[in-house]
Amino acid sequence: MKQVLTIVCKLNPTPEQVVKIEATLKAFADACNYVNQTVKPTITSASSIQNLVYPEVRSIYGLSANLAVRACARVGANRKTAKLKGKPVKSFKPTSVDYDARIFDFREKDWTASLTLVDGREHIKLVVSNYQRGKLVGRKPTSAQLCKHRDGQYYIHIQVKDEAPQPIKSDNVIGVDFGRREIAHTSSGDQWDGKQIQRVRDKYNRVRASLAKKATKGTRSTRPAARRLLKRLQGRERRFQMWLNHNISKRIVQSAIATKSVVAIENLTGIRDRTNAKPRNKVERFRSNSWAFYQLRQFLEYKGLQFGVEIIAVPPAWSSQTCHKCLHIGLRSEKSFKCTNDSCLWHGDSNWIAANVLSLIGAVAVNPLRGSVLSCERIRATESPAILSLG
Repeated sequence: MKQVLTIVCKLNPTPEQVVKIEATLKAFADACNYVNQTVKPTITSASSIQNLVYPEVRSIYGLSANLAVRACARVGANRKTAKLKGKPVKSFKPTSVDYDARIFDFREKDWTASLTLVDGREHIKLVVSNYQRGKLVGRKPTSAQLCKHRDGQYYIHIQVKDEAPQPIKSDNVIGVDFGRREIAHTSSGDQWDGKQIQRVRDKYNRVRASLAKKATKGTRSTRPAARRLLKRLQGRERRFQMWLNHNISKRIVQSAIATKSVVAIENLTGIRDRTNAKPRNKVERFRSNSWAFYQLRQFLEYKGLQFGVEIIAVPPAWSSQTCHKCLHIGLRSEKSFKCTNDSCLWHGDSNWIAANVLSLIGAVAVNPLRGSVLSCERIRATESPAILSLG
């Protein structure tokens, strides 16, 4: 299996190259919008779209042959994604251009990116760190994406493909419970408290609210400064959240490598829709909606693929209310759990309980022959809705 790692490098174009980049971004977006409006919405195949509009895209927008092909492919890919979500593709903004091996080349000898723009080929200097150099030295990437980020700077997203190692085959499973008060708690005992993180995010929210007020109702001189600070603050909070998710996912994968384990995580698809349906105040709604659980799952999955650790998503229903010893439903408060089964009466941390139940479910998913731990006889004895819901 191939794993694609995206290396983001900042570009340092000359003023003349900036003009050409802007023209290329606009032409590519306009071409995508033309294709999207001209070709019937039901057509999602890139080759079919290309057969219908390729000559017009080249002549009207002045794109090279391969840029025109990439524009048709972009529309087809976005339509397929939108179809899965049940939404149409509305429009394309001039923020990115797709490149393949014919119109992109990474030049290690002078650390430049060779890109085909609307007015010809350009070699643009890269601004790279030691990490990026280590990932790109000796490589010949064949695809990339030219992007204009929110900060107004230009970046090249270079895709590097590696052969992923075979995943570890093991019956040992580490369960990971996600949450807002504790971002992650594993069955092996690792935990990441969310109190300090919550304080940082609440501080960002207060400062953002104050700046937003100044940006709309402040004086003529303070409004522009407030808008600039808002933009910087948004990027800072996003980078903080990404840094933390990277560190948590790294620790979990390292623990799995050390113990030769599979990692079972909660499948939290649609959690925001479910939680937002419940009556809550504005602060609680903000707190539960602002943490990127899906990003944490993505980081775990790509790190797991990179190091040969299998990551499986299991249903989390009733996991924090089910005893991992006897599978009986117990009493759960904010942080504690107590089993109500008279022959068990186990009590402890509710997040640790949930992680262990997820570990049990993951063990059965990895090796169905171990299904006796969740056998019908045991279910009847305990009458656990958690296990019944898995059937």
